[in-house]
Amino acid sequence: MEKMPKWADVVLIPVISLLLAAILSALVILAIGENPIEAVNLMVTGALGSTYGWGYTLYYATNFMFTGLAVAVAFHARLFNIGGEGQAMLGGLGVAVVCLYIDWPHWSIALLAACAASMVFGAAWAAIPAYLQAKRGSHIVITTIMFNFIAAALLNYMLVNVMRPQGSQDPATARFPEAVHLPTFQSMFSTAENVVFRGAPANISFFVAVLACVIVWALIWRTRLGYEIRAYGHSETGAVYAGISPVRITIIAMLISGALAGLMATNNVMGEAERLVLNSTEGAGFIGIAVALMGRSHPFGVFLAALLFGFLYQGGAELALWTSIPRELIVVIQALVILFTGALDNMVRMPLEKLFLAMRKEG
Repeated sequence: MEKMPKWADVVLIPVISLLLAAILSALVILAIGENPIEAVNLMVTGALGSTYGWGYTLYYATNFMFTGLAVAVAFHARLFNIGGEGQAMLGGLGVAVVCLYIDWPHWSIALLAACAASMVFGAAWAAIPAYLQAKRGSHIVITTIMFNFIAAALLNYMLVNVMRPQGSQDPATARFPEAVHLPTFQSMFSTAENVVFRGAPANISFFVAVLACVIVWALIWRTRLGYEIRAYGHSETGAVYAGISPVRITIIAMLISGALAGLMATNNVMGEAERLVLNSTEGAGFIGIAVALMGRSHPFGVFLAALLFGFLYQGGAELALWTSIPRELIVVIQALVILFTGALDNMVRMPLEKLFLAMRKEG
């Protein structure tokens, strides 16, 4: 028998955790002499008060959806993939190869090819830690962390020595051809009379991320493979008894996870920068861990959590721009959200479980 209703686990615990993080963040803002109410108002206005703000919020949310889904799939197999950052970097390399060295007639065909390439490169980078975990017993957390650094070094080498245009001092590729530039929200939703999302980087890959949420939901909850992944995550002993191969599930789950992380490059490399640059991931691979934790590893929860962190990123940028609150404090606020929704989850969960059990006995 479950200790609390499913809705309480999915909705109530994250909401209470967010409120606790918000209260503590307000106290920190008060401590540095700023008004927390004005700060929140500025964050909301900057992130949600205009189509420009929405454009940036949804751009960041798109990145976090991909990396959050990547972590969530691995979580279901009881695997902690902390390599989303490196897998997204290598996904960007796949996108750059496809966009620079193949002549595409239209962005739609290029997008399909870029999706495939980014997924293959991301999955390939996840395959090595997956094999080491499945066959050699190497801990997936350690290997995926290390592979982030290796990916950064490899990307640096490729950009400086192989893909940098001749005569350029910038460690980046050439700009992608016009034919592969993705439609932005500005070009998609503006009219002759009303221009919206002006200058914002949100683009059509947002809908690719939403589609990925739907596909992951169908995979995990509506297919045999998804059932095997969840069964293995709940009980390795029970899964083995049922004939499920731990090696197979570990490798497949990590390949899917790496592919989803690599897919992020369609947004930040192909959609926004329109070239491959150093540090294009901007920490999104690590934020994906918090997004998956807060979203309870469910695609709909990941979608909502990605929107929240997109809001925090864009609202935090506005806060740092228009107030004396340092940019580093925004990182502190994000860390508090991660802390309460992840590490201190039981601090909220245990009292709620006792409350619901007591209510059930009284009823």
